[in-house]
Amino acid sequence: MRSIVFLSLAMVVMAREDGFAQRPDVADVREFVIENFPTESGVVLPRAVVVYGTYGHLNAAHDNAVLLPSHYMATHRGYEWLIGAGKALDTTKLFLVATELFGNGHSSSPSNTPEPFHGPRFPLTTIRDNVSAVYQLLTRGLGIRHVRAVIGFSMGAEQAFQWAVSHPDFADKIVATSGTAKCWPHGVVRLEGQITAITNDPAFAGGDYASQPARGLETFGMVWAGWLYSQEWWRKELWKNATHPELTFDSVMVRFHHFIPGADANDLILQCRTWEKHDVSAGDGFGGDMERALRSIRVPLLYMPSETDLYFPVSDARYEAGFIPKVVFKPIPSLWGHTAGAASNPADAKFLNEAIGEFLQQ
Repeated sequence: MRSIVFLSLAMVVMAREDGFAQRPDVADVREFVIENFPTESGVVLPRAVVVYGTYGHLNAAHDNAVLLPSHYMATHRGYEWLIGAGKALDTTKLFLVATELFGNGHSSSPSNTPEPFHGPRFPLTTIRDNVSAVYQLLTRGLGIRHVRAVIGFSMGAEQAFQWAVSHPDFADKIVATSGTAKCWPHGVVRLEGQITAITNDPAFAGGDYASQPARGLETFGMVWAGWLYSQEWWRKELWKNATHPELTFDSVMVRFHHFIPGADANDLILQCRTWEKHDVSAGDGFGGDMERALRSIRVPLLYMPSETDLYFPVSDARYEAGFIPKVVFKPIPSLWGHTAGAASNPADAKFLNEAIGEFLQQ
């Protein structure tokens, strides 16, 4: 397995070569199917599938659940840095439900949905669509009417905010790391750059490609490279560690050409669109009034932006936090940029587990 610096956000917490994160409980992976699922775009998916993993056991009262919604192109394993003995989430006491976003290639996605919604014809799915589907999974599929917490990183944080607004009494607490309640315009600019990197490859063929647009995907990876970590992370060459003392800047760049190995181009684009359309004030009767939407959050919310995040700048997070009634604002003091919110190194893992564990105990 490769060092963390070369992993996609989908895999950012799934592999370590320094021995810092040992894999905890093995998840029980299942599918939840929703027939005739309506999306905000107006398209009804005849068969929507949500893939999810569970850790631990649901108690008789069904009141020990914690929801972990996934981040960009991630699987259910994206939160194992929080799970296990000595960490914030103890599976001997809690039942963890880790869901996978539409478009990740496992849940319903452009790549795995039959016509008439295959490939570029798959409908735009919003964060609210994902929350709606998972609400049905929890209530209808698992008999869970309330959770102890919703904890999310990145696009998972976007979902956590949406849960707090759309279902204000469903969770006791909300935790958001490296993610905001809205994708602000600068974030849209970045995401459009990533999308264009793929679509400008002639092999993309409008999304009806015979094989993956390799050059477009390589360019996509290089766009990610410029945003994923902080400028100081690059200057200090923090990709180097005891496991990989031989790494050079050039070798780092080459590996970013294959940043999300095996990913489908249409899937990547769909999740970018889901990300950039995120705005908790755009639904639920708020009419685009962000301040009112944030003020509607009733439960305690631990807001943990990375101090060096270029995706979700700490200034945007600080602005939003000013309107959330019961917010605990605790930036992550890290040079690891966006990835700090997913424990991409031992110091950030310690900081996150301690802060989240303390917040959940209060």
